[in-house]
Amino acid sequence: MDFLPEPIERYVDSHTREESDILIKLNRETYAKVMMPQMLSGHVQGRFLKMLSCMINPVQVLEVGTFTGYSSLCLVGGLKEGGMIHTIDINEELHPMVMRYIKEAGMEDKIKTYIGNALDIIPTLNYTFDLVFIDADKTNYSKYYELAIDKVRPGGFIVADNVLWSGKVADGKFKSDEETKAIMEYNDMVMHDSRVENVLVPIRDGLMIARKLA
Repeated sequence: MDFLPEPIERYVDSHTREESDILIKLNRETYAKVMMPQMLSGHVQGRFLKMLSCMINPVQVLEVGTFTGYSSLCLVGGLKEGGMIHTIDINEELHPMVMRYIKEAGMEDKIKTYIGNALDIIPTLNYTFDLVFIDADKTNYSKYYELAIDKVRPGGFIVADNVLWSGKVADGKFKSDEETKAIMEYNDMVMHDSRVENVLVPIRDGLMIARKLA
C-alpha cells in the first residue's frame, strides 16, 4: 500500500493534523495485539474520514467493518447533535476492545455496534443514511453497496476502502484472485451506476467515493 515515495509520505503525515491521544493509543494497541493491524485506517486516512464527516455533517452513518473502532471514532467527529454511527462487524473477539475505546472516548451514545453478518443486519436497519463507509470482506463489497444504496438519502455518500487493493486492480496478472476480482467488479459497478457520481481517490489503499444523485 506504499504508493507514494517515502519522503512524500513523511511530508503528508507531518502536514496532517495529528491524531487525538485516544486514537494514538488505539493505533498502538491494534499494532501490538491484533492480527493484520494494517486493516486499521491510520493517521492520514483517519483524518480524511473525519474531514468528510465534518463536511457532510451526517445524522446517520452506516459503517460495514468495525475492526478495532478507529474509523468509527474518526467518523463520529462530524456527526450532528443526536446523530449515530451504526457499525457492523462479524468478529466477536474484538468487540470488548472496541467498546473499551468507545467508552473511553465518551461516545457510547453516538456509536452503536452490531455483531454479526452485515448481509443480514443491513436490511434490518430502518434508517436513512447520510454516509456509508464500507471496509469489510472484499468479496461482498457489491452486495453491501446494493443493500445500502436504497437506504442512502439523495445527496448522501457511499465510501469504500481498499479499492486499489495494493495496486493489484491495475495489474492483469491478479485478475484471477478472488478478492482482486471482487474489488475490480465493485469499482466497475460504481463507475457505471447511473444512480451515483463517483471519484476514486488514491489515499492510502484507495477510497471510492460515490454520491447518490436521486
